[in-house]
Amino acid sequence: MKHLHIDRIAAPIGEVLLVVDGAAVCALDYADYEQRMMKLLHRRYGAVELVPATDPHGYSSVLRAYFAGDLHAIDVLPVSTGGTPFQQQVWHALRSIAPGTVLAYGQLAAHMGRPTAARAVGMTNGLNPVAIVLPCHRVVGANAALTGYAGGLDRKVWLLQHEGVIF
Repeated sequence: MKHLHIDRIAAPIGEVLLVVDGAAVCALDYADYEQRMMKLLHRRYGAVELVPATDPHGYSSVLRAYFAGDLHAIDVLPVSTGGTPFQQQVWHALRSIAPGTVLAYGQLAAHMGRPTAARAVGMTNGLNPVAIVLPCHRVVGANAALTGYAGGLDRKVWLLQHEGVIF
């Protein structure tokens, strides 16, 4: 059984679950989506046990700094996502989208050198195991429409407004 550390963080958009594998964040999700997170963790690791930890490696403090307005604080958090090479490429590319900006799925696909992969990018975006840190909330529909967000559209709107995006 794989042991992972978990911290529960109070945030303006609800309780956030931060899961750490060794020295990297392997999951970040919302408490009301814990089943989704556990499904992704089981798919990656098999049987897991979440061991409570307080501010593992200082990562919870970094996340709190982001919520307090230091939008670049999360840029330094190491992540371990698992996934296929394509999924890893998409999730890595998300980090290139600066706070306060958005990209359409097609733009992100083109940025990755895969201009015909907009749908695959969208599907992969929805499986992002490390919300906020890998900012899938910064990806929007082709005409800047707010499309789905695994944590709920209300959270996507809050995150984008927090980062200075004006609708």
